[in-house]
Amino acid sequence: MKYNPNEIEANWQKYWADNQTFAAENNSEKPKYYVLDMFPYPSGAGLHVGHPLGYIASDIYARYKRHQGFNVLHPQGYDSFGLPAEQYAIQTGQHPEKTTKENIARYREQLDKIGFSFDWSREVRTSDADYYKWTQWIFIQLFNSWYNKTTDKAESICSLILEFEANGNTKVNAVADDNVPTFTAEEWKVLSDEQQQKILLQYRLTYLAETEVNWCPGLGTVLANDEIVNGVSERGGFPVIRKKMTQWSMRISAYAQRLLDGLKEIDWTQSLKDSQENWIGKSVGALVTFNVIDSETEKDNLDYFLSGDETNGYKIEVFTTRPDTIFGVTFMTLAPEHDLVPLITTPGQKAAVDAYVEATAKRSERERMADVKTISGVFTGAYAEHPFTKEPIPVWIGDYVLAGYGTGAVMAVPCGDERDYAFANHFKGQNGMQPIKNIFDNVDISTEAYGSKDNVVIANSDFLNGMDYKTATKTVIAQLEAIGKGKGKTNYRLRDAVFSRQRYWGEPFPVYYVNGLPQMIDAKYLPIRLPEVEKYLPTEDGQPPLGNATEWAWDSVNNKIVSSALAVTPSAVEGARTIFPLELNTMPGWAGSSWYWLRYMDAHNDDEFVSKEAEQYWQNVDLYIGGSEHATGHLLYSRFWNKFLKDRGFVSQDEPFKKLINQGMILGMSAIVYRIAGTNKYVSKNLKGDYETEGLHIDVNMVNSSDEINIETLKAWQPQFNDAEFILENGKFIVGREVEKMSKRWYNVVNPDDICEEYGADTLRLYEMFLGPLEQAKPWNTAGITGVFGFLKKLWKLYFDDKGLIVTSNPASKEALKTLHKTIKKVQDDIEGFSFNTSVSQFMICVNELTAMNCHERSILEPLAIVISPYAPHIAEELWEKLGHKGSISKVPFPKFNPEHLVESSKEYPVSFNGKMRFTIELPLDLTAAQIEEIVMKDERTLKQLEGRTPNKVIIVPGKIINLVG
Repeated sequence: MKYNPNEIEANWQKYWADNQTFAAENNSEKPKYYVLDMFPYPSGAGLHVGHPLGYIASDIYARYKRHQGFNVLHPQGYDSFGLPAEQYAIQTGQHPEKTTKENIARYREQLDKIGFSFDWSREVRTSDADYYKWTQWIFIQLFNSWYNKTTDKAESICSLILEFEANGNTKVNAVADDNVPTFTAEEWKVLSDEQQQKILLQYRLTYLAETEVNWCPGLGTVLANDEIVNGVSERGGFPVIRKKMTQWSMRISAYAQRLLDGLKEIDWTQSLKDSQENWIGKSVGALVTFNVIDSETEKDNLDYFLSGDETNGYKIEVFTTRPDTIFGVTFMTLAPEHDLVPLITTPGQKAAVDAYVEATAKRSERERMADVKTISGVFTGAYAEHPFTKEPIPVWIGDYVLAGYGTGAVMAVPCGDERDYAFANHFKGQNGMQPIKNIFDNVDISTEAYGSKDNVVIANSDFLNGMDYKTATKTVIAQLEAIGKGKGKTNYRLRDAVFSRQRYWGEPFPVYYVNGLPQMIDAKYLPIRLPEVEKYLPTEDGQPPLGNATEWAWDSVNNKIVSSALAVTPSAVEGARTIFPLELNTMPGWAGSSWYWLRYMDAHNDDEFVSKEAEQYWQNVDLYIGGSEHATGHLLYSRFWNKFLKDRGFVSQDEPFKKLINQGMILGMSAIVYRIAGTNKYVSKNLKGDYETEGLHIDVNMVNSSDEINIETLKAWQPQFNDAEFILENGKFIVGREVEKMSKRWYNVVNPDDICEEYGADTLRLYEMFLGPLEQAKPWNTAGITGVFGFLKKLWKLYFDDKGLIVTSNPASKEALKTLHKTIKKVQDDIEGFSFNTSVSQFMICVNELTAMNCHERSILEPLAIVISPYAPHIAEELWEKLGHKGSISKVPFPKFNPEHLVESSKEYPVSFNGKMRFTIELPLDLTAAQIEEIVMKDERTLKQLEGRTPNKVIIVPGKIINLVG
């Protein structure tokens, strides 16, 4: 009876689907365990063998927990909104919904072939209206909330309105915009509804604001930082510029400290925690105010500003972690995008400043942050007044300062900061620029003393002279507060998240506008479905793609979507207006993924995004596996939304993911052919040293295990090779090999379907785990998979021969029991330690040992099938059934390890003569030294070694050594 993986796997995959084998229960007496994968974006390319790595690991763990008696939730779905589908729609005219559904069907087919134990009854798709109805609902809750710093949580906006009505906002301690006016209760009550709405918008957790964004004209949309590579869009390679636009934003900054504190409570890798800590970027220091000296003149020179002390009312706020260095300030630098730049720039500097701002807009924030070598900047012509000395300080702009970090302005201290020093030295002598102003006693920037803070003694610093760092810091803050020029402050690098995208294929906002102010559509009318449009590009006047919709206005009386034309209301009937324009932007890709784990808990609930009963049972994700590239995107936003939902009483847990593991990447083994430069000649790999060549990637699937390629196959692959000349070595054409990221671009993608077809899904699963530790990157080599396939065939032969089942009921030998329990212990420890690769090695050792023993005993082979089933579930199910059992092996208890079977009853001693080992002897461990000596001295091999001599000394350590001396 031969091992036929294709037949076996198809049978059991059907059985699992028909019997809903892996469907989890929301009401179970079993303990719960929630295993989650970061759900995939269904691209048209389908899966390659690198994609299932994390899924296989999570599936092993989910299956193992079922064997342990847990009620396991292991769901799967699709992050199905996104830019790629929209771009494909623009290119082909096909609706993104159609191509997305086709791609999902392809993904589902591939996933099923690998044999995952997903609870498909809970599948979610972020682009389904039944799902994004609740994404819209969460958006409304955010809009109707504010952050109370006193209670340190989000609260209903109603509570804020009640406070305004009772006491105004003088006692409100909230996270809000910086420019909120103060008012009394009486003043609030006399404000118009429109005025009140504008004020409330400054407190809401999601709000409209003019924001610096990454605008990509080629794609017609705003991009997130992680969608930009080297200043161009990751998709399409289009230029990206910085631009101010009115956008929806979310006040994630309100949660900065809680996001930091929460990292202490979760089991994540330190590197992942470090990524989030650095992104949030907590800094403690002071906010310092510098008045801008009146600059409304054509005279761009320092003498003019020294002639008077008038200021023009403009103030530059600077956050600094080193307020003690304030007497070392020699200039200031603003981000080119800073709001004050056009206001304080003098006429004589306007052309230079405008040109610099325009050039900077073409560089992404990441590019500017990474560039530590380029020094560039422009003087604005303006000066600021030092808060203590009253000295004029030149104000420059420079792209090393970012508008979104701190206040977008820095007070530059060249004697204490290398970048400030380099900037000052580069522009030395221009407009009063000083490269250095020493304020430290015997310290310059080339030493480490400045960085060691506590050791710094301040000198040449007015009232700070002689103080150490800590004392000086406290003193400066106190003095700034006394003169109204600053205060102590904790700052965070984390900025509010832009939540608008100028795209079609995304969640519509449940928002319409009355006199330009946003209004939320009542939740009972959700979902607001994505409308049909004729084309997916922005409109001719630059509106987002939804501007093309003919049915996209809100009838506020009948509560339904109506013709867009009806939203245009003549001013004569403005008072009777009831139809209003809907929001034209859509939500970003991270909207639907910021709460999806909650929907899996109760996927078919039409009345709630998750019921309290389901959420309180599942609570949160016990194990989450996914890529590290989401550290400062999805994982941060998910934690933010979960904390918000907890604040408002919608969920019970503060953190969404207890334990998180980042799987490594499976790299592709690319194939390279070498073209002689300037010709259409190609040379075999080992001959390329004789020529000047350039490497070209070719399809790895055309190359055999010896790195050879058939020339005719290559010629048929692409036209460029049709008329090429090939220089062979020994009649063969050998290609080069390089380990790279698996990508269609490098033609090194391996399709898992092909592996499953030839070797079976169990072989693929075992091989992917066998490649190396889960968290590490490792290269794929299809040639190595045959060894794993051979192992499964060897496992099969323990149970079957050509005639059928050969399992016996004979008692197992001690050696077989030892091998089995050694494997049970090893596999259990490995799964719980996520060391899946070493389990595969142990399986191979186990099967080899049992084969050598000619072991076919049921008492060994039944538990072995269970132990291997999380890794190779199809063959395990087949073995279990053939052993006479009913139902799936997936629910059978995991075998218990019995340490008694590993206790050694004998020892193989090395017998040495004068320190040289000559033979070994197996002896019981309970023998005394005298008994061991008696047996050894009578052994024929000892007698032969001694040749009639009597040893001077016999050294015996029971359980360890035997040594005869002399």
